[in-house]
Amino acid sequence: MDLLTSGLVLAGLLTAFLASGVWIFVTLLALALVAQFALLGFPVDRVGFFLKSIIWRTANSWELSAVPLFLLMGELLSRTDITQRLFRGLTPLSRRIPGRLLHVNVFGSAIFAAVSGSSTATTAAVGRVTLDALKERGYSQTLSLGSLAGAGSLGLLIPPSIMMIVYGILAEVSIAKLFLAGVLPGLLVAALYSGYLALRATRDPALAPEQASDGAYSVLAALLDLLPVCSLIALVLGGIYLGIMTPTEAAAIGSAGAVLLMLVTGQFSLAVTFEAAIAAIKTSAMICMIVIAAASLSSTLGFLHLPRDIALFIQSLGLPPMVLILCLGMLFIVLGLFLDGISIAVMTLPITLPLVVQAGFDPLWFGIFLILMIELGLITPPVGLNLFVLQGLTGQPTGRVAHAAFPFFLLLLAAAVIVTLFPGVVVWLPSAIG
Repeated sequence: MDLLTSGLVLAGLLTAFLASGVWIFVTLLALALVAQFALLGFPVDRVGFFLKSIIWRTANSWELSAVPLFLLMGELLSRTDITQRLFRGLTPLSRRIPGRLLHVNVFGSAIFAAVSGSSTATTAAVGRVTLDALKERGYSQTLSLGSLAGAGSLGLLIPPSIMMIVYGILAEVSIAKLFLAGVLPGLLVAALYSGYLALRATRDPALAPEQASDGAYSVLAALLDLLPVCSLIALVLGGIYLGIMTPTEAAAIGSAGAVLLMLVTGQFSLAVTFEAAIAAIKTSAMICMIVIAAASLSSTLGFLHLPRDIALFIQSLGLPPMVLILCLGMLFIVLGLFLDGISIAVMTLPITLPLVVQAGFDPLWFGIFLILMIELGLITPPVGLNLFVLQGLTGQPTGRVAHAAFPFFLLLLAAAVIVTLFPGVVVWLPSAIG
């Protein structure tokens, strides 16, 4: 069967499965089986051997074991008063910046992202504390919702990011270097968000009214509140960046550190630990199933030579590299309207990664670009996960939350443009330290 026919068959089946609401891992696995039986003509015994090999090779990945451990660390910390401590600690440090406590959404999300690895967990944990406090102080609800929706997406970009681990495994890129590559873009996005909030508050001070109580908390007390979580971040990321620990070892140390923090602060209980473990196991199982199904489909597409043929076809069009990236960016934004980030990555990488490498782009850079594109999907309806989290926290309609998040969507898009025009923002730190 030729390239066009094979591609149309698989694209049609993919559209039908997704439209019917079938789970994404079932969709990917079903496509792989259909391609092996109908397009490649594999006998049953060969398909069985193929699947067993893929499942064992993928699930037995040492790097993948970091996922449940980082998730456990984030789940444990989200069940403590760590976000209350972040709010108290950041309050006096942000009171002199135009916008005042609105910046706590950005700074708090950036810090919590460095111990959770998840966007939705970051949005939920920070939002439970800041949204009510900002509302009580008379801050603009639109800016409060929008800034948290945007800043919550930093959970994917600031290491340790679960999305980076998945990309590193699928693209065979160093996870430690991906963690390094995400630092400066993460700080860039946070700076854009804070700059926008400061500009809005400068133009209209009523959006962020000053409160006498905001300055009552001493800077020393604030630093003491920030010390535990910052120490854990330094331990986990410092161990990776200095080459002392692998990401998996750092994740294990981080989980142990989270338990230690719970013990020291008197918040440890077996019930809470069990609840966090179950939540981490459920999410890990979902991620692992998707990765295994994606690996099966990717290998099947390799047998069909589909990624290679598509890459050669696009190469024959002679598109300039920047036009290619623009087209891929638009594709990712459209997919982000309907799919979650991991699904987008595992479905597209077998075809998009060879294209960008052939066009001369660094796979390390492309990983960060892809994550920025996926972050856009977190704050766009109809399936923007951060929007749903905030809707659940506030009771506001999803449309209103999406409207509040739109300026931050544009800022995130601007960050993607900056890292595309200046790729050194991504690759400089890994090359300098690595």
